[in-house]
Amino acid sequence: MKKFKRGEVLTISFSHFAHDVYSSFLAPMLPLLISKLGISLSDAAFLDIARRIPALFNPLFGLMAERNGAKAIVILMPSITAICMSFLGLASSYTIALILLFVAGLSAALFHIPSPVMTREASGDKVGVGMSFFMVGGETARTVGPLIITGAISLWGLDGTYRLVPFGLLASFLLFWKLRNFEVHSSFSKKREKGDTKKFLKMYAPFFSVIGGFMFFQSAMKSVLVLYLPVYLVQNGATLWYAGISLSVLQFFAVLGTLFSGSYSDKIGRYNMLLISSVVSSVFMVLFIFFHESLLFPLLAVLGFFLFATGPVLLASVQDLNSGMPTFANSIYMSVNFGVGSIVVYVVGKLGDTIGLNETYQVAAALSFVCIAFVFMLKKTAKER
Repeated sequence: MKKFKRGEVLTISFSHFAHDVYSSFLAPMLPLLISKLGISLSDAAFLDIARRIPALFNPLFGLMAERNGAKAIVILMPSITAICMSFLGLASSYTIALILLFVAGLSAALFHIPSPVMTREASGDKVGVGMSFFMVGGETARTVGPLIITGAISLWGLDGTYRLVPFGLLASFLLFWKLRNFEVHSSFSKKREKGDTKKFLKMYAPFFSVIGGFMFFQSAMKSVLVLYLPVYLVQNGATLWYAGISLSVLQFFAVLGTLFSGSYSDKIGRYNMLLISSVVSSVFMVLFIFFHESLLFPLLAVLGFFLFATGPVLLASVQDLNSGMPTFANSIYMSVNFGVGSIVVYVVGKLGDTIGLNETYQVAAALSFVCIAFVFMLKKTAKER
């Protein structure tokens, strides 16, 4: 029986927290960046896309992590991300902002490849427990991050957010101190999966197509609520502080939804959980549009819980395929997720410029109901397979 190394698991979870705190700065800063740089909502969408693009190179980064040391990457990346995201407030042009976010995206992609593997090694025979610790670190960061950057802007202004850099450097130093004796064994030395990729793609193309459709219509709602929520609230008269707190409320309940939805889907079934999440989040999105001025926090709490509850369930559905090629299946899922998400972020930004952000929220609410049809299609596809 392999021992669960609690101290090392908590240290890696802290590294996830320290890294993702800085990654969560973009949305709260967006209203001020739009004003400072004089950019449109569709231009703002490209800021987020620039941060996502490095995920396309994950296989290459995996090889780099294997050859150059996973531990060093986990230790250094929080500092790199901290520097890029903290200096974003100083960006004097749109091009500089794009470069900073692209480098932050590279750092994030590098960090998220070896860190779960190190967590698995430190978890011994309790891999599930270790992964829960790791996930909580990241999700908690997305709750706290908006409050930190909003507070920094209140104290020092947008141009003063660079003062947050030392905390990222300190995090890397603490990680070096704590992980200096941590040995990473052959973490990436899994045997190649054996299978016919062409046969796999032919067999599971309908399944991934339906998942892509589900993600497309749900991503519209996710984009307006995560990336554009501070902009939406500020445009409707809220202060930046209020907008930042609102985003933190949404992300806090997203943590709970992410933690509990997987286990509930084991009990009531994947598709039943997807159906419940889709119906509740669509209904409450409509309620949000009409009553966000008076019931903002309760509505965001319900939306956060059920909207983000679908992520672990979809991932579990992919792992349920029993294809004999789980890693390849997961790479297809991540590619679909990246591609659909990037397209929708841009489309939402373009709609915001064309018809207005308030009307874009209404379109996103209407489109979210289409997700319900895709849940039934997903169930039908599974039965046919």
